[in-house]
Amino acid sequence: MPETNVATAPVVSVKPVVLPAPGRGTDLQVRVSAPATGRDLPVIVFSHGFGWSMDGYAPLADHWAAAGFVVVQPTHLDSRTLGLPADDPRTPLIWRIRVDDLKRVLDGLDLVEAAVPGLAGRLDRSRIAVAGHSWGAQTASTLLGARVLDAEGVPGEDMSDPRVTAGVLLALTGRGGDDLSPFAAEHFPFMNPSFDGMTAPALVIAGDADRSPLSVRGPDWFTDPYFLSPGSKSLLTLFGAEHSLGGIPGYGVAETTDESPERVALIQRLSTAYLRSALYPEDAAWLEACSDLEGDPQPLGKIQNR
Repeated sequence: MPETNVATAPVVSVKPVVLPAPGRGTDLQVRVSAPATGRDLPVIVFSHGFGWSMDGYAPLADHWAAAGFVVVQPTHLDSRTLGLPADDPRTPLIWRIRVDDLKRVLDGLDLVEAAVPGLAGRLDRSRIAVAGHSWGAQTASTLLGARVLDAEGVPGEDMSDPRVTAGVLLALTGRGGDDLSPFAAEHFPFMNPSFDGMTAPALVIAGDADRSPLSVRGPDWFTDPYFLSPGSKSLLTLFGAEHSLGGIPGYGVAETTDESPERVALIQRLSTAYLRSALYPEDAAWLEACSDLEGDPQPLGKIQNR
């Protein structure tokens, strides 16, 4: 993977790129951000949190694209931009449609390439990662092997995708069952994950001040995906971070309760380093980033690896 100066690398961004989606009710719209130069570019498919759209998460998408990744951001059906009524028959199925959206992006990479001037033939389709925040992290985790347990605790369908080889899971919710608040248990039955099959390498990012109304537990709930999944995993715990992790959904957005440009910058650097090393095992970027954080006299977080 070529080195890229993330401070100056030009980025091309195109939206909406429309991917046909028969049976979905509306075609899938995505935003594509890519470095203007370079070849054999790895791909990140990013799933937004509840209510957001392809226009969110610029602090991550822009940074990753400038660092040499092609970033594809679908707009899921729960987006406020679509205004889907609560009584729409698709509403109970949105969590599954979200997963289908990510796979539809992977199926439609030819269309993605063709829609961005100069991008054709520049993707490395052997190096694909998924990423997501909050509900989007749950969506992304299913492609890495996480499954949903039914009321009897039996794992549901395996929706993993072999085309995806790594992930970055930001503020991913933990176990369901008794760990859910009564409201979450009643309204979100899909929030009952099993991480037993989430074998693909992933970086889990959690805030140690992220207290969710969806769980009766504290911020440690968001570390479950690291501790309860097998295989190679890393956990970045951010000190003082709440659910927006310092502001990753966007610059100055109302949902950010813990604005911290320094924390966002750390996530940018560490997630980029992780993906470089996960997709290119010979790349030492992650080891170097871990060493830098460990040597920081006033660190913003801590890293655990296994």
